[in-house]
Amino acid sequence: MKRRYLRLVRRAYRYLRHPRIRRIKWLDPVIKSVFNRRYWLPCRATVANGLSVGFFCSMLPIPFQMVLAALGCLRARGNVPAAIAACWITNPITQIPIMALQERFGYWLHHTLGIPRPPYFSHLEMSFEAPRIDIFGTLLLEGGLTTANIGNFVLGFLFSGFILAMLAYPLVYGVSLFLPNRGKAVEPVPVADTDD
Repeated sequence: MKRRYLRLVRRAYRYLRHPRIRRIKWLDPVIKSVFNRRYWLPCRATVANGLSVGFFCSMLPIPFQMVLAALGCLRARGNVPAAIAACWITNPITQIPIMALQERFGYWLHHTLGIPRPPYFSHLEMSFEAPRIDIFGTLLLEGGLTTANIGNFVLGFLFSGFILAMLAYPLVYGVSLFLPNRGKAVEPVPVADTDD
């Protein structure tokens, strides 16, 4: 598993360091920081940071979440492949149910815990015809004309992103306790530099 991962990372690393891509001048600052090997090798701290950034970006209702997660890893010094993989939580199939759950979660946060909604968004409402969504016998969204408060949705996706980002650290450190090579140093991967 580890060898396959490292082989995949080496291939992606070589492809992205192609001289044709390196000649694009406006990408130069991003390329130099993205190709720091520390951001590509698996290590508990960098994978936890990358997974945290990826989980937060996956909860944002925007396109190009993986690009945002990769750029966020540069700032957070996280593992880029882990952040990109974490963004796959929200795909075209799961996006609608997750957004419905985020709106319900925001409603629960506001009405049960008393957390205030963002002031600008609290007065915006959206009505739409929704299908009935049942998952494992639990009613998530009742069918018919549904009204959603945008303030609840904003509150829900921000808090769900923060909660998932915080859960990434115990998840990575807990899983690493059961790995067979715990405590042993990972040998660096030889990658040919093509600084032309």
